[in-house]
Amino acid sequence: MRKHSKKYVEVAKLVDTDKLYSKEEATKLVKKTSTTNFDGTVEVAIKLNIDAKKTDQQLRGSLVMPNGTGKSKKVLVIAKGDYATEAKNAGADYVGDKDMIDKIKNENWFDFDVIVATPDMMPEVGKIGNILGPKGLMPNPKTGTVTNKVADVIKDLKSGMVTYKTDSYGNIHTIIGKVSFKEEKLLENLEYVVRTINKAKPQAVKGIFIDKITIATTMGPGIKVDKNSFEL
Repeated sequence: MRKHSKKYVEVAKLVDTDKLYSKEEATKLVKKTSTTNFDGTVEVAIKLNIDAKKTDQQLRGSLVMPNGTGKSKKVLVIAKGDYATEAKNAGADYVGDKDMIDKIKNENWFDFDVIVATPDMMPEVGKIGNILGPKGLMPNPKTGTVTNKVADVIKDLKSGMVTYKTDSYGNIHTIIGKVSFKEEKLLENLEYVVRTINKAKPQAVKGIFIDKITIATTMGPGIKVDKNSFEL
């Protein structure tokens, strides 16, 4: 059995594990349950009523948080020519083509959070798919990271774009902000995530789509959120 820290045990007493909190109550409470000495991350876990083994019921996409995530992402862009110039002007942290691919392959270099690639570069990027895939770094059109609109995507990533996809249990996990965020901003981000996921319901899924919603801070206790408190 996992042994929790003294601080965790202390803040866990604030949470009624049998209660479904309204979205407003939950975002207010989550700020009080941080156990870290640093500005912890607040995450949401959404349990979906899907068969995760069926590809037509899986979800994958991206969204831009209304109030950002509180974390600045390092962006690597794999592109050539005008697209590379556009990426540099848009504020990409690293820009290159085969040289960057070789750097990842030969030097085990991962000083970035996300990769954006133009479609013409994907055959080259695909050669290191076995390296990027397991780390969740492979660019994908569904998440907007394979595109010729590199400046737009860089802007979105820098202002709070996050990607999401269902895991093998039908759950989606994503960041909704930091403990230091005001309650209203956390709430707005949470509402936006839930609405976006709900609208992405696959046609193959019948009946109830969103099953459970839980929010928590980094290493903090989970807070169950009443899905009926959202306008879905």
